[in-house]
Amino acid sequence: MEIFAHADTWVALLTLTFLEIILGIDNIIFISISANKLPENQVKKATILGLALAMVTRIILLFGVSYLIALKDPFFEINIGWFTTGLTGQSIILFLGGLFLLYKSTKEIREKMEGTNEDEVLKAPKKISFTNVIIQIILIDIVFSFDSILTAVGMTNGVDGALIIMVIAVIVSILIMMLFANPISSFVNRNPTIQMLALSFLILIGFMLITEGAHLSHTEIFNKTVGAIPKGYLYFAIAFSLGVEMLNLRIRKKK
Repeated sequence: MEIFAHADTWVALLTLTFLEIILGIDNIIFISISANKLPENQVKKATILGLALAMVTRIILLFGVSYLIALKDPFFEINIGWFTTGLTGQSIILFLGGLFLLYKSTKEIREKMEGTNEDEVLKAPKKISFTNVIIQIILIDIVFSFDSILTAVGMTNGVDGALIIMVIAVIVSILIMMLFANPISSFVNRNPTIQMLALSFLILIGFMLITEGAHLSHTEIFNKTVGAIPKGYLYFAIAFSLGVEMLNLRIRKKK
């Protein structure tokens, strides 16, 4: 493999692997919350299977990367005066994915708010089947994988052996996430406030996906273009909120 004799290849591989892990954190949160609906003996299986499906989905999308890039072209335009947009494949996938996250997150919050004490919140209803959980995971994997692949394509554009680098980065990042998925899942499920915070993060991410879809379709409302929310702002807000909650957990533990 001549490409691995160049420093640029290793820099691209390490950077892309790191970004894939960061982009996969929200995927782990969603998988953890969905898997927690299952009986305890099936949670680990669903989590590992969900991440494995995420890896397969991303690799398949990588090989269809030329088609994904073509999805940038609008295939249908809407112009009703105060509202204009040009629908693209990318924008529709991101928009529907955002709506799905908003629906799923608000539904989970409502179910947890119906609990009258901490035990009921911790013991979420386990009425959903294993198949339904996996279907939900597959659907959201497609959305998160789409965003991840677009990032990978942008980062490796012009680099020799880009496809090989992207495939290796995806495999390594998913394997790392598999190692930490269960500890993260257990921690989230042991702490009801962390669960609510995680669900709130998913609402933010869902809203970000919707605005990203509107931005990619060049949507204008009352002659104002819909801009994309910078991911750095979102991740900073999430990290700050999580840091504050960690302090709250330590205070409660001392008390």
